[in-house]
Amino acid sequence: MKHLMLLMLLCSSAALYAQQTITGTVTDKTTGQPLEGVSMIIDGNTASGVHTNASGRYQLTAPGKGAYRLQASYLGYRTYTTTLQAGQAPGQLNIALEETGLFVEPVEISSLRGGKHAPFTRSTLDAADIKQQNLGQDLPVLLNQLPGVVTSSDAGNGIGYTGMRVRGSDITRINVTVNGIPINDAESQGTFFVNMPDFASSVSSIQLQRGVGTSTNGAGAFGATLNLSTNEFRDKAYGETSNSYGSFNSWKHTIKAGSGLINDHFTVDARLSKISSDGYIDRASSDLRSFYTSAAYISKKTAIRLNVFSGKEKTYQAWNGVPEALLKTDRTYNSAGTEKPGEPYDNETDNYQQDHYQLFLNQEINAHLNFNVALHYTRGRGYYEQYKAQELFTGYGLTPPVINGQPVDTTDLVRQLWLDNYFYGTVFSVNSTGHRLNWSLGGGWNRYDGEHYGKIIWAQYDIDKDHKYYDLDAFKTDLNIYWKGEASITDALHLFADLQYRTVRYNIDGFRNNPSLIQHNTYHFFNPKAGLYYYLDDRSRVYASFAIGNKEPNRDDFEAGLEQTPQHETLRNVEAGYVLRSNRLNLQANAYYMNYKNQLVQTGKLNDVGAYTRTNIPKSYRVGIELQGSVRLNSVFSLAVNAAFSRNKVQDYTAYIDNYDAGKQDTISYGDQDIAFSPNVVAGYTLTVTPVKNLRLDVLGKYTGRQYLDNTGSKARSLDAYYVNDVRALYTIPQRLFRELSLQVMVNNVFNKKYEPNGATYTWIADGQVVSDNYYYPMAGTNYLVGLTVGF
Repeated sequence: MKHLMLLMLLCSSAALYAQQTITGTVTDKTTGQPLEGVSMIIDGNTASGVHTNASGRYQLTAPGKGAYRLQASYLGYRTYTTTLQAGQAPGQLNIALEETGLFVEPVEISSLRGGKHAPFTRSTLDAADIKQQNLGQDLPVLLNQLPGVVTSSDAGNGIGYTGMRVRGSDITRINVTVNGIPINDAESQGTFFVNMPDFASSVSSIQLQRGVGTSTNGAGAFGATLNLSTNEFRDKAYGETSNSYGSFNSWKHTIKAGSGLINDHFTVDARLSKISSDGYIDRASSDLRSFYTSAAYISKKTAIRLNVFSGKEKTYQAWNGVPEALLKTDRTYNSAGTEKPGEPYDNETDNYQQDHYQLFLNQEINAHLNFNVALHYTRGRGYYEQYKAQELFTGYGLTPPVINGQPVDTTDLVRQLWLDNYFYGTVFSVNSTGHRLNWSLGGGWNRYDGEHYGKIIWAQYDIDKDHKYYDLDAFKTDLNIYWKGEASITDALHLFADLQYRTVRYNIDGFRNNPSLIQHNTYHFFNPKAGLYYYLDDRSRVYASFAIGNKEPNRDDFEAGLEQTPQHETLRNVEAGYVLRSNRLNLQANAYYMNYKNQLVQTGKLNDVGAYTRTNIPKSYRVGIELQGSVRLNSVFSLAVNAAFSRNKVQDYTAYIDNYDAGKQDTISYGDQDIAFSPNVVAGYTLTVTPVKNLRLDVLGKYTGRQYLDNTGSKARSLDAYYVNDVRALYTIPQRLFRELSLQVMVNNVFNKKYEPNGATYTWIADGQVVSDNYYYPMAGTNYLVGLTVGF
């Protein structure tokens, strides 16, 4: 490491002699007002690009030789491009950007995201950040380098089913929206990105808010909010094909095209994708297909856009994990399908298709007031198929047959467990901008109609084909309304307030294992938020906020039974931070405290119908510090680092353990214990090197501390800490035939580290001994992906 640092310093010093500096101010051509956040890039190199500060100022390091191109881009303005010659740098280059004259701002996003004065902790990725690492892995994997984020993959290589946690909170507690439309499943409250394969290729911007964040649509944010935007405006026609291949026979094929602006008003964009992989885990294959289309009409004050996108997935199940006894000798073992005698069942697969329809109207009333309204409809249907051995006929509502005069109680069979659902509704916002007050009034109404049923498609003994052995419905209605505002008390001090009312009605007409258990519940939530944002100077600022979030239980929680219906959860969240942004250096430090009332956690307790479910724990909390920063050392080197240090505790915790010797459950009480899957340290870095023109090299590292599989603090039931390194390269090939010709190479886990970011455990007592069965989800050793992009 010392030798590497010395080499970096020597290279940095040498490069300093060749570089030149360009400074200036970017303003609105009509008003002369400075523009904050304008993207300034040289020769398409986003690694060395900067954004203008609050005064519209920027400072760029230019190449020391040859000609280069400087580009300034900002939403709603025409892109400015000029060619400069090294050695003749203008020193001071002021730029005036001209508005397009079209209503291209995605209002549905600005009303939900934290604005520049919102006192919440957040990270933002733009299209260039996403593209440089998008070679077919699922979207959560692309967010792995953000502070406090831990990702996992059932198949072990980031393709297929993936998981994501932020500050220890899993995806069921992360509110996800696409263009302001809720994406979380209404019942499980999770988001399954496997149903949206290669969606990252259509995303133009991602914002991850950590903590409760601002008011949003859909499921309550209990750990983070993930906003995805696809409504990008591109005024020039384009085409692009991207293909990649990698380890485990992984393929990605993507074709994108756009019309640009037709007749000054119309645009059409489209994408078609196919991803396939054999997976690292045995038989954990994926066959994923998707498309995205968007058509828009845009005028000076009106924008109408229709998005239609769909994803279809077929993945061989790898949900069970690898037993601890096999982890060292057979870490790719997959138990799925092995109930079938002989070779594993070849179609133990998950099959699902999800179609999304989004229609937006954005309307400007005057220069300070606009509104948007959107209609959405999501159609989902699919099943997972299983081979089950020695199943009781009575468990499927069937009378055991009599064969050769003897009753036969059990049979091998193949079953399909189906979901068939509709999710639809509307969201809206009215947005006002003023000299001292900006505010939004918004909300949404969403309805979910879901059918759960199972059928037998084959059996060892004679059963009617497609026998439906359960058929249950569920309905959920979600209504919310919010008002949020930012008031500028002075030029430096800005106050923020956010008030949301949300009501949820959830009716469940039985469960697969408990068809007679009916649950009808209604919730009323008030979620207030307030904070301040203060500019210390034009480069640095501080913020603080307090927010309350409430969340209803998910479907599995309601199976607790009529006598143990779970209570809703409440989170009180305090955030405070410091931000420094300059032309070469960006720093952010924030502290947080998340106090939970009645958090739902897995304790091992049986409910009154004999199932394991989560149970409300009266008191628990998370407290931590998150640090992140980036620095351009010179024209060759830049470095981005982040670290999250936290303490995550369940207080006065009682665990329930099955005692097979006594035929009952034993209880064990604990004091403060770590919350499951909540590492105390998560840190990462990205070292970017641009040694020659058009070549970018990234060296990435990620450290994740020990994670406990339950809430008892037992090291025997935990995931070891791990540190993993990746390397990626992007080379833009100089040529004149195509708009872009680039080659990407990504090598993951370059040091072949054996690690497991996810797992599960079950503990019981037998023969006087406490026994634990641990299961792990290993990640692949050294593996690679190579991609070629051609842009027209």
